[in-house]
Amino acid sequence: MTGPFGRTLYAVARQVARVRAAPALHPAGVTTTGTLEIPGDPSGRWGVDWLDRPAVHPVTARWSRAAGLPGGLPDGVGLALRVDDADGAGATLDLLFTSCGPGRLGRRLPLPRRDALSGPYSTLTAYRVGDRHRLLTAHPVTPAAGRVRAPVTLAGLRKALGQDAVGFRLCAETAGEPRRMFASLTLKPAGPEPAAHTLSFEPYAHCLPGLRPSRTLRAARVAAYAGSRDGRRVRD
Repeated sequence: MTGPFGRTLYAVARQVARVRAAPALHPAGVTTTGTLEIPGDPSGRWGVDWLDRPAVHPVTARWSRAAGLPGGLPDGVGLALRVDDADGAGATLDLLFTSCGPGRLGRRLPLPRRDALSGPYSTLTAYRVGDRHRLLTAHPVTPAAGRVRAPVTLAGLRKALGQDAVGFRLCAETAGEPRRMFASLTLKPAGPEPAAHTLSFEPYAHCLPGLRPSRTLRAARVAAYAGSRDGRRVRD
């Protein structure tokens, strides 16, 4: 880790993971599968082949409590997506969204919730999308029969996924332009959570040409996740 801030984050995450015997970040969640449908843009306005070309991708998703706070306390909510063989040539794409606030500033800040479907999610840091920097966001879709509630507990998230197909609109936002949807996500009922390990999502390592996260939060995220993985490994 470079710099005192990165080393501090690494040490804190490592110690928390050792005490918990679980990841320091997003220790509790439910794993499921789903479908990511990209409508594409025939005019090529995204400037990214993966976004401009219509396609349907199977995804693995993890819906989780960010800090793992006890009981029914509000917590940040994470929505992690993995698309295997995203480009048809074996490349993996990971997208990490976190519950956030409204407005331009709010989209950059994590926001604890009691209901995981009560508001938007974002990548918090912008992505380079073609020739522009854009924030990626995920917005819950309300079923025609009425909104599904998802209390931010493992039982609540599982129940929401089992009641009805949970859906999100994935969008890209940037100053001076209207929000643009680039994909729709549908999640299926949750499967069993792996007992021995949690799937590690790596948005900086698993990205695509023309679609990659900016370096704004890279050092902090890399340090925190590295410390969490090492602390869990030592405890195990």
